[in-house]
Amino acid sequence: MDWKPYEHNVKYYETDQMAIVHHSNYIRWFEEARVDWLEQVGLPYDEMERRGIIIPVLSVSAEYKTMTRFGETVRILPRLEKYNGVRMEVSYTVVNAGSGEVRCVGRSGHCFLNRDYKPLILKNTAPDYHAVFQQVYAACHREE
Repeated sequence: MDWKPYEHNVKYYETDQMAIVHHSNYIRWFEEARVDWLEQVGLPYDEMERRGIIIPVLSVSAEYKTMTRFGETVRILPRLEKYNGVRMEVSYTVVNAGSGEVRCVGRSGHCFLNRDYKPLILKNTAPDYHAVFQQVYAACHREE
């Protein structure tokens, strides 16, 4: 199972007075990359919501390595680090698309809820989604 990294062209409004990307934008990029990645693996977020499954963010962290500037294109590589059918954790590596230099690494933690904000066990509620998440997890950890 393969997917392409998410690409983002840095906008001027994403920079601060020092002409570098403001730190808060990386968190937005993580979400953009996660939504794109879910769609690529066959789990479009809008479809999940129609089926009554939501995936709120429980935690998010970022470690900034080098500066990103206006005009750069970055690639964000998501990876499913943990998955148990109730929760998942995704890591992100943000790299300059031209040089490959790492700009930021981060993680986000999530759970699965129904429309009433009650926890779901995907294996029971959506076994088809559970199977895809298991395949993605296996693909992410194949080399280990």
